[in-house]
Amino acid sequence: MKVGAVIITMGNRPEELRALLDSVAKQDGDPVQVVVVGNGSPVPDVTEFSSVVRTVELPENLGIPGGRNVGIEAFGPSGRDVDILLFLDDDGLLARDDTAELCRQAFEADPKLGIISFRIADPDTGETQRRHVPRLRAADPMRSSRVTTFLGGANAVRTRVFAEAGVLPDDFFYAHEETDLAWRALDAGWMIDYRSDMVLYHPTTAPSRHAVYHRMVARNRVWLARRNLPVILVPVYLGVWLLLTLLRRPSGPALKAWFGGFKEGWTTPCGPRRPMRWRTVWRLTRLGRPPVI
Repeated sequence: MKVGAVIITMGNRPEELRALLDSVAKQDGDPVQVVVVGNGSPVPDVTEFSSVVRTVELPENLGIPGGRNVGIEAFGPSGRDVDILLFLDDDGLLARDDTAELCRQAFEADPKLGIISFRIADPDTGETQRRHVPRLRAADPMRSSRVTTFLGGANAVRTRVFAEAGVLPDDFFYAHEETDLAWRALDAGWMIDYRSDMVLYHPTTAPSRHAVYHRMVARNRVWLARRNLPVILVPVYLGVWLLLTLLRRPSGPALKAWFGGFKEGWTTPCGPRRPMRWRTVWRLTRLGRPPVI
């Protein structure tokens, strides 16, 4: 199976990007072809990897899903020139040289496997944050399992998923775009695995470091529900998340931004609505995360 990789960069981490590319170049098996997308910024000098790396420089920042979609199309419509695409944060680092080969083996062994979520570990401590384990029972990050979503900057996707379920939602810009694709992939009959042995080293950070975090999280969660859930589940899902947000007791400014985003999610177009089938709701429930939380 042919493997490619998409890396989005803002051009501000040149050393980390080169280290990541070096870890990709060292992967076992056939070389991984890489597209580096400069999302509204020039791509740092990566000429030392020119035999396997192509660059695309966008005149404006299209957001994370928009930039990744450009990378997908660089491999042909819906990425069809390769069988598997890795999506890697530009400040990450593949911990092992056999990650690409493990992906090939996993997808070949399971024809219904559509997406693999890697384990993210701090490069200094080796610890995995609870939020980086994409399931409710996240206490043991070393346990691999079927899951219902995946991590955007550390994953592998069978490109047939894009052809059947579509690509990432451009308008989301940042936050929940992975779950939107995951729900559509599950509804199309694909499965998602979390694999603890496929590791991307990444510095421990807080998502709230982004100024737009609280607004985008709230807006996109409303869009996610409006686009994908049966009508009866939309208020249940959003009501649960409203309660969880209040229980976490965010700061005043954060809560104000969250409610602003929540309102925006209801008053702005969310994109095409394709509610999942009830059998997909049941599949999500059996996998441990019903689409009400």
